[in-house]
Amino acid sequence: MRDIFDDIFADPPLDPVEAARRAVRPQLRKRFYKRVDVAAEGASGFAVTLDGRPVRTPARNPLAAPVHSLAQGIADEWNAQAEFIDPSTMPLTRLANTIVDGVATMSPEVRAEIAKYLGDDLLFYRADAPDGLIARQAAAWDPILDWARDTLGTRFVVSQGVMHVGQPESALAAAAAAISDDAWRLGALHAVTTLTGSALIALALLHGQISVDEAWAAAHIDEDWNMDFWGRDALAMERRAFRFKEMQAAARVLRDAP
Repeated sequence: MRDIFDDIFADPPLDPVEAARRAVRPQLRKRFYKRVDVAAEGASGFAVTLDGRPVRTPARNPLAAPVHSLAQGIADEWNAQAEFIDPSTMPLTRLANTIVDGVATMSPEVRAEIAKYLGDDLLFYRADAPDGLIARQAAAWDPILDWARDTLGTRFVVSQGVMHVGQPESALAAAAAAISDDAWRLGALHAVTTLTGSALIALALLHGQISVDEAWAAAHIDEDWNMDFWGRDALAMERRAFRFKEMQAAARVLRDAP
């Protein structure tokens, strides 16, 4: 079973666009188990088992979540596999692997990477035209900045255009202090930050100020505006759907992790 899990999860799955670009189909392993269960594992939380045997991550750690609901979500992904195991349909499992194998032992580095996004956050750089896009950005982004100001004590500088604008160190420090220390929440927060390009959107989602749908929409204001004028590309939309599933998995961790 050890080699099988290496084959399935050691490398990131190809998203639909990347698979199409390479003109290949991912080589998938056949499903080799019948029953998927969740078992209490003491300090490890709740572990996922296949036919009574524990699942291990690519780094040989037990695949276990701190609460039953997250472990059950992972188990549901395994149980939903049909003839073949397709990692691209298992975003919660992939995120759990990343958290257990990486984030849990590198929390300071992950926190620092999230904090870097604050220096050039998506929400700081606004369009100077057209008026419709300016209004959309303000409607989605200003409430998040207002929340950060009122709750976190930050006062960021907003500008038009893409030229770098320095932010007050006090604002950066105050926002960075709101980054979770818990490995599971930290890993999910990092996922949301990289998926949206905004640590502030991720923090607002973490603290329950916006929903996952609102966070996703806020991150795609410019893209949606362009698509309204130029139309939608099928492959781009397929890739976006793939990434939204990753976003939903991260949001579930932010919601359920203790």
